Amino acid sequence: MLTILILVPLVGALAIPFLPAASAKSIAIGTAAGTLGLAVAVAVLFETDEGMQMTEQVDWIGAFGVHYAVGVDGLGLLMVLLTAVIVPVVLVAGWHEGDEAPRSYYAWVLAMEALSLAVFLATDVFLFYVVFEATLIPAYFLIGGFGREGRSAAAVKFLMFQLAGGLVLLASVIGLYVVSAEQGRASYLLSDLEQLDISTEAGRWLFLGFFIAFAIKAPLFPVHTWLADTAEKATPGTSVLLVCVLDKIGTFGMLRFCLGLFPEASQWATPVVVTLALISIVYGALLAIAQDDLLRLIGLTSLSHFGFITLGIFVFSTQGGSGAILYMVNHGIGTAALFLVAGYIIRRRGTALISEMGGLEKATPILAGLLLVAGLATLGLPGLSPFISEFLVLLAAFDYAWWVGAVAVLGIVLAAIYVLWMYQRVMTGPTPPTVEDTPDALPREILAVAPLMVALVAFGFFPQPLLDISNPYTEDLLSHVGVQDDPPTVSRLGAHVFDQEGGE
Repeated sequence: MLTILILVPLVGALAIPFLPAASAKSIAIGTAAGTLGLAVAVAVLFETDEGMQMTEQVDWIGAFGVHYAVGVDGLGLLMVLLTAVIVPVVLVAGWHEGDEAPRSYYAWVLAMEALSLAVFLATDVFLFYVVFEATLIPAYFLIGGFGREGRSAAAVKFLMFQLAGGLVLLASVIGLYVVSAEQGRASYLLSDLEQLDISTEAGRWLFLGFFIAFAIKAPLFPVHTWLADTAEKATPGTSVLLVCVLDKIGTFGMLRFCLGLFPEASQWATPVVVTLALISIVYGALLAIAQDDLLRLIGLTSLSHFGFITLGIFVFSTQGGSGAILYMVNHGIGTAALFLVAGYIIRRRGTALISEMGGLEKATPILAGLLLVAGLATLGLPGLSPFISEFLVLLAAFDYAWWVGAVAVLGIVLAAIYVLWMYQRVMTGPTPPTVEDTPDALPREILAVAPLMVALVAFGFFPQPLLDISNPYTEDLLSHVGVQDDPPTVSRLGAHVFDQEGGE
């Protein structure tokens, strides 16, 4: 089933270039919908307490212990569902984004979906590396081929950063093979590599290669500078795919490979990683406050959010780990909504500059409401799903060190500034005559973002389904690392809030 899940969008991507251009959009949406149906079927069959499931394994390059091996666990399932939901939403919301060259645009979108799914399902490190690098191909052409002036330079910058990370990762992938061969079990299977007795020094060097590549992909300070240019120059739909799907590979890799394969090295690097995460949280928020380009602002908020995710991963607690995984899901939902609604506004105004907007609220009340809800989700308003993620990460951060939690809280304060100030400048104020006749959101546009809005509210009030999937994975991972504590639950979160506020 997992192979079919990967093949459906891949076959669609390969077929679209040979079909009439007029049918490319409908075929792409149908293919993405079919992929979503398969992802839901995988979720229905998934057993939350049984670890890696639905595994498939076939010898690929036997001489080097390389296999085509896929499987799904709690972490992979959530990322697969996120990807499968985001792609059809992007295709429907960005109805005209691929009009210049519909066959190439829709083929690249489906190719990115297929390769991203393969990344999240791969259980062989070499296979993971191959598809990890292959995702750059559709991403490069989507950035460079569609969007605003200057997109070619942004695409090249993106590619250079990602290729540099990939080369560092390749060195560690080769190093893993050498270590496994020396111990008589040459293999790239995760199940085999987790049993290796890797020396402290070798483990730390190999960890660095993986972590640097994932920090670039995520992104994390100071290797984040490609992010703002890409978000500004690409289409809103492409930015959603990059920030809400592709960049999740970075934090996914930190959990799956850094902690999974190098637990000692991960704990050794924790002080530095936590510091980088805190810098990302505060620096990303400050940069976002200073932006005048709406898409660039939204892109830079993700630097701050990925800092929270990385912080949750490296404080080594089930609250932090589950919070980080939920953050990956909720950030994907909330930021996708924010990018897409911003795209609606930019198409109507003809500019992405916030300083040239204002007064839209009365003319487009539905768009104003959608932008406000997406913005409030970004700043972590209670009742919307990102709140529970930030709450869990902050609890874990304060448990780790009070000053770490205090700095992280500063990021939330700054988030309120950049979101509310952005909304004020875009939507409020006098309505200029040129804006009075601006059309409000179309039914298709509302339909496209409706699933994201529903998810923000539903998981804000009832996050337990996500916790039921993430908790067993986090417990198993931290047990492997050598850390054990209680997993978070909704009732326990409420009790913790009562303890803090009531002094019980």
